[in-house]
Amino acid sequence: MQPQVSIIMGSTSDLPVMDEAAKILNELEIPFEMNALSAHRTPELVETFARTAVDRGVRVIIAGAGMAAHLPGVVAAFTPLPVIGVPIKTSLEGLDSIFSILQMPPGIPVATVGVNAARNSGILAAQILATGNDALRQKLILFKDDMKAKVIKANMELGKVEYPFKCNSEQ
Repeated sequence: MQPQVSIIMGSTSDLPVMDEAAKILNELEIPFEMNALSAHRTPELVETFARTAVDRGVRVIIAGAGMAAHLPGVVAAFTPLPVIGVPIKTSLEGLDSIFSILQMPPGIPVATVGVNAARNSGILAAQILATGNDALRQKLILFKDDMKAKVIKANMELGKVEYPFKCNSEQ
């Protein structure tokens, strides 16, 4: 089995955040690989990783990084594949990370999700892959239908909560 998505992070300390991307890819049965690579401490390995991703069968790269957050941009510079950046909240409430990932120069795009939003990065990677995969597209439709059903159920449960001045209308 070849990985279709590669999840990379600057350090294994990012794993608690990036694990959410792995969980959703696993749930959707999308083969993936996961590695720790640092744009600053292992730049040669990052370049090799990015240049060889296509040959390994990777179609989308998810790169999580905190602080200066250069990893997604460096990877994007060396690959033709779509790169999704996950800003990791390490300092400054994650603003340093998000700005570093968002502010890419022309010609080196990186899609960016919210701070610590690795789950959304996994869903976005699946949606990118689903553009050419009807079976995966159907899984995503069911996934989103399930989310909708959970919200409807939660709202019904909320309707049972009583307060003296609560006056919700029936929906």
